[in-house]
Order: sequence, then C-alpha cells, then structure tokens
Amino acid sequence: MNYSQAIKHNKIVSTYASASFGAVIGAIVAIAAAAFVNSVKYFAELRKTFSGNFLTLERVSIDLTLTGFITGAAILILLIRRVFDIPRWYGPADTIYAAHQDVEPLDLRAGLASTLVALISACGAASVGQYGPLVHFGATAGAGLKKLFFVPMSSNVVIGCGVAAAISAGFNAPIAGIIFAHEAVLRHFSPKAMAPIATSAIVAAAMVNYVFQLPHPLTLRGEAPALIEAFLPIILASVMFGLVAVIFMISLRKFAVINKNWGLKPYQSLSIAVCAVVIIGSFVPNALGLGTDALVSLLNTPQDLSFIATLLLAKIILTSICLGFGFFGGVFSPALLVGAASGALLAKAFEPVVASSLTAALTLAGMASVAACVVGAPLATVFIVLELTLSYEFTLITLLAVIVSQVVSSNIFGHSFFDRQLMDRGIDLRFGRNQLSLNQTTVAGYATCDYIATPTNGTAQEVMTELRKKAQTEAYCLTYDGNFVGKITINQLLDAPPEKPVSAFLDRSPLTLNETHSMHEAIEIASSFVGESIPVVSKETGKMLGVLTEADLFAAYLKIQDNIRAVER
Repeated sequence: MNYSQAIKHNKIVSTYASASFGAVIGAIVAIAAAAFVNSVKYFAELRKTFSGNFLTLERVSIDLTLTGFITGAAILILLIRRVFDIPRWYGPADTIYAAHQDVEPLDLRAGLASTLVALISACGAASVGQYGPLVHFGATAGAGLKKLFFVPMSSNVVIGCGVAAAISAGFNAPIAGIIFAHEAVLRHFSPKAMAPIATSAIVAAAMVNYVFQLPHPLTLRGEAPALIEAFLPIILASVMFGLVAVIFMISLRKFAVINKNWGLKPYQSLSIAVCAVVIIGSFVPNALGLGTDALVSLLNTPQDLSFIATLLLAKIILTSICLGFGFFGGVFSPALLVGAASGALLAKAFEPVVASSLTAALTLAGMASVAACVVGAPLATVFIVLELTLSYEFTLITLLAVIVSQVVSSNIFGHSFFDRQLMDRGIDLRFGRNQLSLNQTTVAGYATCDYIATPTNGTAQEVMTELRKKAQTEAYCLTYDGNFVGKITINQLLDAPPEKPVSAFLDRSPLTLNETHSMHEAIEIASSFVGESIPVVSKETGKMLGVLTEADLFAAYLKIQDNIRAVER
C-alpha cells in the first residue's frame, strides 16, 4: 500500500496529513499576500515621490506621474495576455465553480497569470481590489500542489484551504477566513474539511503577524453607540446599503457588456480604461487603487459632504470602467470603500436627528453591508468586523445592517456578483451540486447495448420471436450501418402479418436522446415517457448508441447523490 492509500484509509493519519497540507497552503498564500500588499504599497509610495508633475490643458490638469504608471500597467497586461494567450482573466467566480464540480478544474496557468495581472493593475493605480485575486491564487496554489504531490484530498477541500488563507492573510482575520471558505465558496459545512481549512487560515494569519508583520488593514477609533439608539437609523440605512450594492453590481456588469458590445480589441479597451483612470484620478485621487487609505479616513475622520458624495460616485464609475475595459482585480476592496462612503453619506443625512456617535457605526455598517451583498458572504463579513474591531457592540450593529441589506440585494439582484457572473455563463448554483452534477453528466456514459435490433427487412415474426426469447417488449430498427430508423413495440406486432417487414409499421419518430443530453435533461424528458427504454442516437451521424431505461436513470441519479454526500460529509 503506497502512502496515498495509507493516508486515505487511516482517519487519524488522514486528518494530520490534510492539516499539514493546509498549513503549507496557508504559508504560500501568506507569502503571496505579503508580496501583493507590499508591492502595491511600494508603487503607491513611488507615485507620491514623483507626484507634482502636471500637464495643464486650459482648465484641466493631467497628472503625468499617474498617466505613466497606469499606461505602463496597461502595456504589461497586453504583453501578459499575448504571452499566456488567455482570452479572459480568472477570479473568485471560477473558484466557486471549481469547488462545486470536478469536470472543469482550475486552470493553473490562467490562475497565476490572472493574479499577476491583478497585481499589475493595482500597482498601476487602477481601481481594483486585492482579495479576489488572492482568493483565486490561494485556490489555484492548492490545486497545483495537490496535482504535483498527489495529495489524497478532495479538490473542494484544497480550494477551501486556499480561500480561507487568502481572507485570513488579507484581513488578519482567521475565523472570518474559515467561515468565508464554507459560506461563499464551498457552501456546505464538512467536518473532515474543518481541520485543513482552519489550519490554513491560522498559519496564514500567524505568518502575516509574526513573519511579515503587516499592519492591520483597517483601524477604527471611537466607541460604538448603544444598540437601542442605533436600531432605527441602521434599519433605514441598511435598505439604502442594499440598493447601493445593487447599483454597484449593475454598474460593474453594464460596463463589461458595453465593452463586449462595442467589439473592441484589448488595446482599445485598455486605452479607454487608462483615460478614465487619468481623468477621474486627477480630480478624485482617493478613488484610485485599493482605496485603503480613503477607507481608513472615512472610518476615523469626519469628512465633507461633497467629498464623500464625489468619492462614492467616482469609485463606482472608475471601478466599473477598470474592470469592464481590461484591467483586472477584485471587487471586495472597492465594495468596502463604496459601502463606507454610502454609510458616511447617510450619517451626514442623519446628523440633525441622531447622535454624532452613529457616524462610525453607520460607516462601518455600510462598509460591511455592501461588501457582504457583493461577495455573498454575510456571516464572514460580520466576523471580519468582529476580528478587526474586537467590539461586540459594533458587530451587533453590523449584523443587523448586513441582514437587512442582504434581503434587499438578493431579492433585486441575486445572491452575489459572482453568482451572476456564473449565470451569465449558463451556470446556476442556486440548486447546488446535485443539479450541477446532473447537468455535467451526459447520457452517453450510461447508455447500454441491452436492446433488440432488427434490420429494415426483418419480418414481424422474426422480431416477435426475439422479443419472446429475451423477455422484452420493444425492438429497434437499424440500417446495416447501424443508423437508427425507428422503434417497434410488441403491441404493434400482435396484429401484424407474420411475414410483413417491420419497416411498414414501425414508429419512425419515437422519443429519443442524443449523446449531448445531460442526465438532468434526460430525467426531465423521461418524466412523461411511457415505455421500456429510450434510444440514444448520435446527433451527428444518426447511429444507435444504446438505450436508457428508467432504472438506468435512477441508478445514475443515486450514484451522483452518493458522490455529493461523500463530498459534504
């Protein structure tokens, strides 16, 4: 017995082995997170060093430093696209999809290239996020290590380890990372997956804290108001947070559709995005990049109403243009800033009637609510707030806001932005792994050759004899090349002249399936079928491939159910 089989058959050894593998993934993702954060920070400082170079055209001043950085980033992205020959970039939506099935695994090459492009976009000051690329990198790294070392762990657990490590390292929030992996990506709780995923998150947080010593991503000063005082304003504001999240997600999708409809080449799309970054960034520099400094400022310092409103509008538009027209990155970081700005804006509106202590609470609640709606992880977002603030009162207020806003957003837009991305590709996760597996399993693999075939000149008596011999009630008429002609039943043969060819009275248009039909489609078709079996006929050649009985369909369905139960146990 080799080491893989030994690990697989010994539960204690398997638990320790999977936890060790989770620790390796956590360490790798922590290194990537540190490299990502420090690189973006370095280039942000570099831009500040060379700032002050402006080109004034009439009343408009163009930041030449920003223009150079964002143009350089666009050129590098075009080079990477050419070198890797990738038609699109890969992100959290692909991670979620990969965790729900094994037919289409993660593309390691595309995943690494996408993470690199996201890093370049953020370093160039494009309005993109870091957490989505890190999540996909973590999943990709885990899948790559599993493939390289033949680790006997299911793919979804490996993906969960990478995702948990990414959120843990990005926010310094290991508990939130664990919950995010189960809530937003795996979408089930599996006891056997808990050890490796938790280990991965804890190791990532430990390395970020003690090895790389990255600063806390967010800081919040001030005390939370009493829940009874904040209850009504938070309820009212949360409805608006849900609507803001919907507007943000619709904007992201609309700009991507515009780019697609225009049929632009990659360099043309990126040129538009570069112009948008230069123009908007020259007027609203706080809308550029990850937006971490602007977010901290909103959470801790009272801001002018016009500044908040301008930042909110600029961040939505600029992020939509950047992601829709060629740059790549996450939506979590922009959603945090959009949410915080909407919370700060509503705090200004409530100032005449509520206490000033609500400003920080509304800003924090807005940040968490919009982000939770966009990524589809309400519980994980609440735990991010808990681990960042260590405040039970702030967490309760945030929980209330997230619940209300999630109800508004999910009923108008859907579960999350990533789910809508998958639905645009014809992948619907609302019905879980069961239907997805049925849709990915074709009938060709379950068709059997247990049927009676007769040539077109076969007689009724010959076919009847075969039916009696094999205790069947249906036969299929085929040409000498094996092409399907029609179907004949025992009822049609009872009154037929014994010597007459079956081609004279067979059913030439019976219910059929082809090799492209999924098991889900076959079950729907068979729900109104009456008979012994359904022929499976090649869509291209017309050849008879086999038959499917209702028993075959039940067996396939039960097998898929057993596989899903094994994954989720």
